[in-house]
This record gives sequence, C-alpha cells and structure tokens, in this order.
Amino acid sequence: MSGFSLIELLIVVAIILIIAAIAIPNLLKARMSANEASAAENLRTITTAAVVYNSTWNNGFPPTFATFGGPGGNSSTCDFAQLVDNTLVNAPNQKSGYQFAYTVSGPTVVVAPTCSAPGFFQYVVSATPLTVGFTGNRSFCSDQPGIIHFDATGATTATPAACEALPALQ
Repeated sequence: MSGFSLIELLIVVAIILIIAAIAIPNLLKARMSANEASAAENLRTITTAAVVYNSTWNNGFPPTFATFGGPGGNSSTCDFAQLVDNTLVNAPNQKSGYQFAYTVSGPTVVVAPTCSAPGFFQYVVSATPLTVGFTGNRSFCSDQPGIIHFDATGATTATPAACEALPALQ
C-alpha cells in the first residue's frame, strides 16, 4: 500500500507552520513600511498641491480638504482644484491604512475674485495610522514650509507649531 503515514503528514504540517511563523511577522513589517512610505508620499503630494493652489489662484492655501479634489473631467477651479486624488480629500479620508486630516489656521486671505471662499495663511496636513502597530507605527505631518515630520508614537498632529516641533523625516 502506498501513501503517507500520519507521522509523515504531521511532520510536513509542522514544517509548514514553522515557515509560516517565520514569514508572517516579516510580511506584516513589510506591509507597515509600505503603508508608512505611502503616507509620507501622499503628504508630499498634498503639500505640493497646496503650493500649486496658492500660486495658481492667489487665494492662500485651500480653505478645506475637499478643495484639493473635485469632479474629474471638468476644468479645475479655485473651489475644485483637482490637484489630489479624491480618495484622500473626501470622507473618510483614508488610504493605505492611514487617516488623513487637513487643518487650516491663522487669518484668512482676501478672497480671490474667482473663488467662493477665502484661503488661509497656514495649514497642517497629517497622516495617522488607523491602528498603531498594525497599519503603521509612525504618524506624519507637514505644513507650509513643506518639510515632512514624524511622531514615533503615532499621535495626530493638529497645529503647524506642533508639527514643526517633531523630528523631520530624512
């Protein structure tokens, strides 16, 4: 009679479990690193888009996060700039395991003639892991100087001053 004995099958299953125990933690670390890299790159895109908005419409920095997006296929306007993927700028503002937030601060600028709302002199944009230790370990933020900062605890940063107090991402 040919076939495998119960002992042989148990040995094969044990070897597969050992290999899985070694590989799965590394896979999770790789996924967290990819999520963190994606979050930092999305912040870089949003920061660049804020500068483009400011220079294109002369209306300061966008008044809301949704202003960065807009319906595709139409001409971009001051109110719908179409500079950033709508996945980021529309609720729930999540991508690749991170929650994104855009907060304006400081006084408003004089509203530009083609805009329905005035922009602001300052802003901070942040990316916070949805689950610290699972989707990412660090949170990230950026503001008008365009430097991306990180918080190793994964906490959300709400003001430009708090963001600039954090270490810069190298």
